[in-house]
Amino acid sequence: MKALYKQASIEFGSINKSFQYYYLVDNNIGVLFYYEKKFEKAIVFYLRAEKGILNHQDEDEITTLYANIGICYVHLKQFDKAEFYLKNDAILNPKQVTKSAVRANINIANFYYAQYKDQQAIYYFQKAYTLSKNIKDFDLKQTTAFNMAIVEENRGNYKKALVYRKESTQWKDSLNNQNKIWAVADFEKKFAVAQKQKQIKVLEVENKLKNTERNSLFFAAIGLLLILTGGVYLYGQKVKNAKTILLQKNKLDELNATKDQLFSIVSHDLRSSVNALKTSNAKLSATLETKNYDELHQLIIQNSTIANGAYSLLDNLLHWAMLQTKQLYFHKESIHLYSIVQQIEYNYKPLLLDKAITFENSVSKNIFIYVDLDSLKIVLRNLLDNAIKFSNEKGKISFYTQETTPDFCDLVIEDNGIGMSENTIKELLQEGELLAKKSNSEIIGTGLGMQLCKQMIKKNSGTLTIESEINKGTKMILSFPKTIT
Repeated sequence: MKALYKQASIEFGSINKSFQYYYLVDNNIGVLFYYEKKFEKAIVFYLRAEKGILNHQDEDEITTLYANIGICYVHLKQFDKAEFYLKNDAILNPKQVTKSAVRANINIANFYYAQYKDQQAIYYFQKAYTLSKNIKDFDLKQTTAFNMAIVEENRGNYKKALVYRKESTQWKDSLNNQNKIWAVADFEKKFAVAQKQKQIKVLEVENKLKNTERNSLFFAAIGLLLILTGGVYLYGQKVKNAKTILLQKNKLDELNATKDQLFSIVSHDLRSSVNALKTSNAKLSATLETKNYDELHQLIIQNSTIANGAYSLLDNLLHWAMLQTKQLYFHKESIHLYSIVQQIEYNYKPLLLDKAITFENSVSKNIFIYVDLDSLKIVLRNLLDNAIKFSNEKGKISFYTQETTPDFCDLVIEDNGIGMSENTIKELLQEGELLAKKSNSEIIGTGLGMQLCKQMIKKNSGTLTIESEINKGTKMILSFPKTIT
C-alpha cells in the first residue's frame, strides 16, 4: 500500500503547476498524506488547495476540505485549530442543506463528545438530526437518529431514546428495502404465482367434493329439477372462479410488465451510459499520457455530462418504481411557486452556464399552489433538464405564469430550442406505459422522466399541455390548483 501511495505522489508531482485545476492536485496529495497518517504534511497541501477550492465555490468540496483539516488537527491534538475548521460557517451553515453539511455537524459533535463537552456536542447532534430531514440519504438519517438515541440515553431519558432508536431502525429498514427492490419484486411475483397455484388446487379439491356431494344428492333425490338446479349451480361457480382467476392473472401480468420495464431500463440505457463512461475514461487515460490539457478538459466535461445523465436516470427510476409500487408518499401543502423555481434555477446554474443559456424567472411572486413539494420539484427538474438538453448554445429558457381560471394557475416553461413535431407531442401525451428512446441520438434517455412527470402532475390534480414547432422551441404548460385562501 505504501508503494502505491508513493507512486501516486510521483504521478501527481509530474503534473505542470500551470494546470488550471492544479489546486485539485494539491488536495489529492493532502489526501495521500492523510491516509499515511502524516497529518502535518497533509495540512500543508490542504492549505495550498484552499484558495482554489474556495474560488470554485463548490460547497461539497469546501466542506470536505475543512473537515479533513479539522480532523488532522484533532490527531495532532491541536484542538483549538481543529475546532476552528470543524466549526467553519461554510460547512455548518451552507446556502442549502447537503449530506456534507450533515456530516460536518456530526464531526464537530463527536469532537466535543470526545472532550466530554456534552452540552456543546448535543447541540450539534441535534442540528445534524434536524438538517438530515431535508436530505434523502437514508444512511445519514439513520446515523443522526441513532446519535440522538445515545444522547437521550446518556441523559437518562429512555423514553425519548426509544423513539429515536425506532426511527433509526426504520431508516435502516428503508435503506435495506431500497437496495433490495429488484429482489423483492421478483420474490413477490414468485410468491403470488405460488399462491394462485395453491388456490387453483384448493378449487380443484372443492370441486371434487362438490361433485361427490352432488352425486350423493342425485342418487337420493327424485326428479330432474334437482339435477338441473345442481348443474346450473356448478356452472355458475365455474364461471365465477374463472373470472376471479382471470382478474388475478391480469394483475400478475401488470406486475410482470412493470418488472420487465425496470430490467429493460437497467440492462439497456444504464448499460449504455456506463459503456459511454468506460469509453470516455479510456480516452481520458490516453490523453493524460499525451498531456493534451485542452482535450483532457473536454473529456472531463463529457464524463461529467454522462455521469449526470446516468444519475438522473437512476433518480427517475427510483421515484418511478416507488410510484408504481405505491410507496411514494404525497403530502399536499401551500407552496410559493416563485421560490421553488428559484431553487430549481440554482440547482441547474452550472448546466445553464455551460451552454450560455439565459434563464428568466417571471413567475408571479403572489401565487401559491396546493401540491406536494417533493413531486413538484421532481417535475420541474425533469422539464428544465429537458429544456436545457434540447436548447441551442446561447438559447433562452423562461418560466412564467398565466391565470386563466380563478381556481387554477398555469406555469409555462418555454424554450427556443429544437422543438418537436405534432406526432412526438401526441406520443408524449399518450396514456400508457411508454418507455421510448429519444429520437435525438446524441442525447441518452428513455422517456422515463416524462412518464414520471405525467403521473406526478396527475397525482397533484394538475394537467400538462405541450405547444411546439420544429426549430421554433417548446412550451410546457402545467396547470395546478391554487391554494384556497
